Amino acid sequence: MGRRYDPDRRQRIIDAAITVVGERGIAGLSHRSVAAAADVPLGSTTYHFSTLDELLVAALRQVNGEWLADFTGWADGIDPAVPLTDEVARLVEETLSGDRSRMVLEYELYLAALRHEAVRPIAAECLDEMVRLLGQRIGDVRTARAVVAFTDGLTLQHLLTGQPFDPTSVRAGLAGVLG
Repeated sequence: MGRRYDPDRRQRIIDAAITVVGERGIAGLSHRSVAAAADVPLGSTTYHFSTLDELLVAALRQVNGEWLADFTGWADGIDPAVPLTDEVARLVEETLSGDRSRMVLEYELYLAALRHEAVRPIAAECLDEMVRLLGQRIGDVRTARAVVAFTDGLTLQHLLTGQPFDPTSVRAGLAGVLG
């Protein structure tokens, strides 16, 4: 029996890894669990990704790409006539009103960088790109870095606590951070 031509297999494996992490967390990620979710032989996962870190890198790159597309849309929509604190409150509100499972998945992969050194540069690239995009838009990279850190922490806290979103607190908090 000849080899089956399957040009989308690598992508299906990445998609399956994202699904596995979304359903079971990083602890549930293995070549075996991904192979089952992708409906491919176990050897296919190790052929395309010899280590789980390689697979995590590919998954995080894909998830970051989706997040950065959303962030770019927000940054492009910033109205210079509107206070930055209001625009950031809009970003956080839009993020939190979206698909919670997607946000949990994004943070799960993002925070995997704490334990997986190979993933760390991918997480850092995403943060740096967010800072670059926002810095270009508002004209100040230091402020952009503070805003990215603030929104990141605030979003994570809301996901952890489930507290209702309060745009007034976001505006006041950011105003305090920015001085």
